[in-house]
Amino acid sequence: MTVSDSVVDSSARTAGAKRVANLQLSTVYGEFRAVGYLDLNRGDEQIALVYGDVEGADVLTRLHSECLTGDAFGSKHCECGDQLSAALNTITREGRGILIYLRGHEGRGIGLLSKLQAMQLQAEGMDTVEANLALGLPADARDYQVAAEMLHDLQVRSVRLLSNNPLKREALLRHGIDVSEQVPLLTPPREENITYLRTKRDRMDHYLPHLEVAADRS
Repeated sequence: MTVSDSVVDSSARTAGAKRVANLQLSTVYGEFRAVGYLDLNRGDEQIALVYGDVEGADVLTRLHSECLTGDAFGSKHCECGDQLSAALNTITREGRGILIYLRGHEGRGIGLLSKLQAMQLQAEGMDTVEANLALGLPADARDYQVAAEMLHDLQVRSVRLLSNNPLKREALLRHGIDVSEQVPLLTPPREENITYLRTKRDRMDHYLPHLEVAADRS
């Protein structure tokens, strides 16, 4: 018997995600319930941070893709670390919500080392899409099936999706999670990342209406 088998009820499973841990987690943002899952298809370890009673409909939900450089090291190249903090603060102010931290999504799914190579190409003048393609990789290789299965396991029927990315909404709908509203998560751009953000807006259809206002003010 494995550790996960000893702590998990067999009912807490979905087709591609197995719940292996459920505990209280004290953070600087508030008291969350940390629910750990194993992605049975990819082998990735996943975590949902749950705040308040989330069973039911219209749950404020953030699908946050892993970004070591931004989330852990505070890189100014992207807005990931700022978005992670903003999402957790927004969820606690709301009084209930979920942040699913998606492992295996580094560099929009291309992995850490490939992401670093892409960042090097961006420093040489390519945009983020061109850099991925130059490496022979897709512009966005992420899959959100496990996130939807985690939401099903948490008894969430519909979400208010905290995201600027239309592809996340489409993915959840495709995997059986209703999206009642898409809530923008707009963090102040930095001089170091505004070109990157404009590429996400212009080439990947992210909703980022505040960029030109910020540029005008600067």
